[in-house]
Amino acid sequence: MVRIIGYKQREKEDGNPFFILELQGGVEMLMSKETEQYYATAKKAYVTSTFDEPTCKALIGTEMPGAIIKKEVEPYTYVVKETGEELVLTHKWVFVPKSEESNKQDEAIDQLMTDSSLSENGQLAEQAI
Repeated sequence: MVRIIGYKQREKEDGNPFFILELQGGVEMLMSKETEQYYATAKKAYVTSTFDEPTCKALIGTEMPGAIIKKEVEPYTYVVKETGEELVLTHKWVFVPKSEESNKQDEAIDQLMTDSSLSENGQLAEQAI
């Protein structure tokens, strides 16, 4: 699951404004290569939208099924705002919605887990035929 945590206004080439949604994945624990200590982080991605500003504001906090994944792209330059350091990156973080197919699989598993053919300990109970 990912959560909408904000939005930003951008301009199209023709000067018309539009809004992008800022998405954030769940908390992950990573180990620092320098200190070998764990730290908490979360992946972020942005997706364009057709929504107006009031709708974007109202969507903050909404959770959506899917994940933020690393996608390899052509190298590009990125400047770290805080330090001015210029980096060449070969990836970006993108949102991938959970597919309908995997939703159906999850629903089938959920149905199986609540099916009366399972005993209280989760083992398949014998059924009378």
